[in-house]
Amino acid sequence: MLVFLFGIKRAILKTILIIGASRGLGLEFVRQYRHDGWEVIATHRRAVDGKKLAALGAETMVLDTTDLKSIAAFATAIKPRSLNVAIYNAGVFGPRESVAAAPALEAFDEVMHANVFGAMQLIPQIAPRLIKNKGVFAFVSSRMGSIAGMTSANGVTYRASKAALNAVVKAASLEYGPKGISALVMHPGWVQTDMGGKEADITPEISITGMRQVIAAAGEHAATHNGGFFDYAGEKIAW
Repeated sequence: MLVFLFGIKRAILKTILIIGASRGLGLEFVRQYRHDGWEVIATHRRAVDGKKLAALGAETMVLDTTDLKSIAAFATAIKPRSLNVAIYNAGVFGPRESVAAAPALEAFDEVMHANVFGAMQLIPQIAPRLIKNKGVFAFVSSRMGSIAGMTSANGVTYRASKAALNAVVKAASLEYGPKGISALVMHPGWVQTDMGGKEADITPEISITGMRQVIAAAGEHAATHNGGFFDYAGEKIAW
């Protein structure tokens, strides 16, 4: 869609919110969307990260997805905004032990708060900002959250948190799908980030390029993507 301003033809900018944007996948989301001319709102926790994101041309907002006061302040700040896409990328891996070792309560709480509680707190705040534009709400999950596809017991706390996140997003797709939003979860692949390690299969550039294509497809084909679980190549994953 195009508009004319003082005789100059300009494209209407689209706005994306990236939650958890200060490093790894989130930072690459910022780079790529800014490169393509999107208005980017990027959340961070530390001041130094805010400066890094601002240098890329992003509007920055402070948000700690595990802190209710931070979430409340963010909800107030985002309320007047209209979004085309929102991405929940915040999360931690936590203990790598299998189910044979019970997790410490503190470690369990850290993973569940970052990966699940934060998403559940923010969905009611962000989803209404997407309705007007029939936008996309994408959540970075993991194939490790697939119960049908589980072949290993390692990282069971992380697996449980991502399975829970998947259920939350499926519920969001039922709640907000009829209002025009496409809510979905994505597996980024095994990526060369701090979490994935240097031996991982793909670079952040490849992962984000693929996930952006999935998000774009969700915006055009809500009927096939709302409530879905996809990998970065666009293939469906079993729950």
